[in-house]
Amino acid sequence: MAAERYLLNELTPELRDDFEEHAFGCPECALDLRAGSTFINIAKGELPELVAASPAPSQAEPARPIKKTFDWHSWLRPAFAIPAFAALLALVSYQNLSTIPSLRKAASEPSVLPSTAFHAGTRGSAHTPVTADRANGAALSIELPQDSGYASYAFDLYDPQGKELWTRSVTATQAGSAGDGTVSLVIPGAGLAEGSYTLAISGTDAKGARTEIDRRELDLHFDD
Repeated sequence: MAAERYLLNELTPELRDDFEEHAFGCPECALDLRAGSTFINIAKGELPELVAASPAPSQAEPARPIKKTFDWHSWLRPAFAIPAFAALLALVSYQNLSTIPSLRKAASEPSVLPSTAFHAGTRGSAHTPVTADRANGAALSIELPQDSGYASYAFDLYDPQGKELWTRSVTATQAGSAGDGTVSLVIPGAGLAEGSYTLAISGTDAKGARTEIDRRELDLHFDD
């Protein structure tokens, strides 16, 4: 249940760091995170509509200002519990019968992704063209600096509006396992659109000091 506890913020900071490091190289856990995140996003979109459509209590009550924010605890009240849980049951059934099996099938089948290679720390090009697959995303082959003295590296991806989409980290030992300091970073296809994304790469030393070593614009387009 590590993926579920991670999505519900039930892990301690130490366990969160350990799980993120593990999920970085574990396709099964990455798939569980993707499926769980999809379920949560759908539930958040459906439950407020169910609450708004639910009948008002029969007894007269003084008029109160309508709150614009949604109280996530309100859907547990008796007036809303039955339709809310019915919707969640439908969502769970959909995940079990459709979405999750298709994701697991995709994870178990081989796929060929377009790959873009570059050397981190080389700022000769402000923009890097990246070809992506609409279903599976894109793969980046990144050569990290050798003998840099960093204990780990962090990768932060920002969308065209400058919003951080996700961050991932890898230890220097893991990065050096290939022998040449090259790591493969896969950008999932879900939610991607053509445009200019920003990838920031930072190194963290043994004392926890973080230094940005590369920031580049990824001009993403799909290979139709």
